[in-house]
Amino acid sequence: MSDELISILVLVVVFVIATTRSINMGALSFAAAFGVGELVADFSADHIFAGFPGDLFVVLVGVTYLFALARANGTTDWLVHASIRLVGGRVALIPWVMFAISGVLTAIGAVSPAAVAIVAPLALSFAARYHISPLLMGAMVVHGAQGGGFSPISIYGSIVNGIVDREKLPGNEVTLFLTSLVVNLIIAAVVFVVCGGLKLPRTAVAAGEIRQDNRDGKEGEDGEKGAAVDAPADAESRLTPARIATLAALVALVVAVLAFDLDAGLTSITLAVALSVFWPDHGKKAVNEVTWPTVLLICGVLTYVGVLDEMGTIDYAGKAVSDIGIPLLAALLLCYIGGIVSAFASSVGIMGALIPLAVPFLAQGDIGAVGMIAALAVSATVVDVSPFSTNGALVLANAPDVDRDRFFRQLMVYGGIMVVAVPPVVWLTMVVPGLG
Repeated sequence: MSDELISILVLVVVFVIATTRSINMGALSFAAAFGVGELVADFSADHIFAGFPGDLFVVLVGVTYLFALARANGTTDWLVHASIRLVGGRVALIPWVMFAISGVLTAIGAVSPAAVAIVAPLALSFAARYHISPLLMGAMVVHGAQGGGFSPISIYGSIVNGIVDREKLPGNEVTLFLTSLVVNLIIAAVVFVVCGGLKLPRTAVAAGEIRQDNRDGKEGEDGEKGAAVDAPADAESRLTPARIATLAALVALVVAVLAFDLDAGLTSITLAVALSVFWPDHGKKAVNEVTWPTVLLICGVLTYVGVLDEMGTIDYAGKAVSDIGIPLLAALLLCYIGGIVSAFASSVGIMGALIPLAVPFLAQGDIGAVGMIAALAVSATVVDVSPFSTNGALVLANAPDVDRDRFFRQLMVYGGIMVVAVPPVVWLTMVVPGLG
């Protein structure tokens, strides 16, 4: 058996173990990088660490640090309630409010699971109170998060665009962002209609009626974490100095990255540190809430991908796909692979592994790189409503007053529909026309 085939089989084993044993795929990938690098490829430790994505590490830590701080001081709660007041509390518009909030959070830097974790508890509690389908509300939150997830300053966007730059492929950040946004917006509209959104009342609810149950990390009056917390309108709508400063920091991040082309990770860390100097209690809590499992996941997977690249495995796999002889068929198969595996594992990890594997295939020039990368990215993320994914699991866990077995089956069926239907649609619209 060739070294390249061994390294691919190890990657498959990593995915299987991570899915079935609930072990962080990044930790498994570091172990795989060590084992394959040392025992199969005879690499030194320095050679193995050469593939560590230091730039993405800073981006991940920086933006999640800043958003953890925003959550700790109540800025994200203020954004949610301000958006609800913006639509006059009309029930029929609330699912779209949740879609928009999730999208904005991920578009300006929040990790998708973090955005879903912030919005889902409020959204699903609201759904239970006003008899909105939990599947509708959960799907709107997840698709909103994925819709904004590929902006140039987002985590997903930074990862994909970073890989594209390192692999010297043609890229278009705007096309990637708009493709994900439009696809998720269309899916959300279909779900809204199918799940009874048009039948929702257009009457208004008082802002003070909105209640967020089991807010993660918040302490009730008795000091117990996880206790139900009332969110009265006056408390959530008040702009404290910390919230004003945080909102200014988020605006500064957008301006710094888009207008001045500054590094998103270093800028985020700098802004978070500045806020922490004035509000150290919030800063201390925020450091503990940085999504370290996600950091470990991405850095581990991309380190192993670096080992695969050095071994020649990526060229080997790309040639195998190219040998199919029908470029469009190979492109469709890659989209399906991304969707199927991502439904049971991490979308971020899948993108980190899948796009480099497609590099030799794209280098032939038969398929437009911009369209293919956009199709791969959407195929690997739109399925995140599956209950086996982090976002789907968050939706399932935060749905009150539901039959969880039934809701689990609904999410599983819905995720299966996404796996089957979305890859050929994005392939047909983004890849077949030869967008490059």
